[in-house]
This record gives sequence, structure tokens and C-alpha cells, in this order.
Amino acid sequence: MALFAIGDTHLCLGADKPMDIFGGWQDYMERLEKNWIKIVDPDDTVVIPGDISWALKLTDAARDLAFLDSLPGTKIIGKGNHDYWWETLTKMNAFLEGNDFKTIKFLFNNAYRVGDIAICGSRGWFYDDDSELGEKVINRECGRIKTSTDAAKELGGEPILFLHYPPITQDRVCDQIMDAIVQSGVKKCYYAHLHGNAINYAFRGTYEGIKFDLVSADSLEFIPKLIGK
Repeated sequence: MALFAIGDTHLCLGADKPMDIFGGWQDYMERLEKNWIKIVDPDDTVVIPGDISWALKLTDAARDLAFLDSLPGTKIIGKGNHDYWWETLTKMNAFLEGNDFKTIKFLFNNAYRVGDIAICGSRGWFYDDDSELGEKVINRECGRIKTSTDAAKELGGEPILFLHYPPITQDRVCDQIMDAIVQSGVKKCYYAHLHGNAINYAFRGTYEGIKFDLVSADSLEFIPKLIGK
């Protein structure tokens, strides 16, 4: 029973938003499917920290979620900045049940135990948003990080945090988000969101005693990253 992660699947079966117009994204869904099937077993779990689908409404995301549901393993998915289809947890769980999607779970103010690991996470936010609205969003995300990490602690096991936005890059830190992570006591954090040339600015290493790493799909060449067994 292994745990993998890969963010930014950017599926577009229900929306006209092909990613293959960008360098490195040619045939990305086919590559993702092939790599996923090759290394992920049915009893494994894959965390997808945001930017799941280009759909604008939950109903429009059905084909993309069906694609994920057809792949091996359990998928635990979080919200990204492009997941406009995201609804309340109650509505999304009802949608899964109504479509008979059996292998998808939502990471939203909660946590999941997978073997000796407790999966927690949230979306996070931009490190350079100094607007009044940005401050409100960051405060909300800090609260969600606390809620999720607290839930992970109750489950036991090693809490590992998954965010969509990077809380740290090579030259910037989102101080509020970082403070929330430090206060949570987690020692590992994985994030997504960075693509193309921005991948070069990703922070991969230890900061404030916490190990950070990037798991956006194109940075991994569309191969789910092994997190633990």
C-alpha cells in the first residue's frame, strides 16, 4: 500500500481548455494515464493537490472525475486556483455518490489516514497578495490548515501536508502560511501550482525544520511521485 502525489492534472474532458498548447504538455492525459497505470496499484493512494479539472461547474467535471475514478488506487483531491467547479463538501460527496465514483475523496477541512501517514491539506494562497481581500483569504487558508492538521493528529500516524500554492520558493516566503505550517507541527509539505520556467524557482529542501517538495504534473513528467509505503 503506497502513497503517491501529483498535482495539476488540468483535465479538460468537460471543457475546451487543452493544455497541449503549452510546452511539455503534449499528449499529457495519455502520458499521465500510461504512467499512472504502470506504477499505481489498486490498493495504493494518490493525492492530487489542486487544479484537477478545467470545468466551470461540478456537473461539467463529471468526465474528468470519471477519468480519475477509472485509474488504479484511491484518489484524494484538494482544491486549486483553477478548480472553479469546487462546491461544498456535502454537494461534492453527493455528486460522487450520484455518479457511482468509488475511488475519489475530497481533502477539504478534513484528513485521511493511509497506513502510517495522515494526509492533510488546503489550497494555500499567493505569497505576494498584499490586498485586503488577499489578507482575508490567507487568514481563511491558515484556519483550514489548522483544521486539517488537527484532524490528522486525531487520526494518528505521521501528518503530511499537501497544498496547492507553494508556501515558499527560492526567493519568497508566504509568512502567514509558513507560520501556520510551523505551528501545525508537520515535518513534510508537498505543493503544486508551478509550471514551465517557474519550476526553476521551486524550493526543494528543508526550511524551519520542514521538508518541502514540488509535485506539479509537468515537473514530474506526468509520473506520480512516491511519497511513502
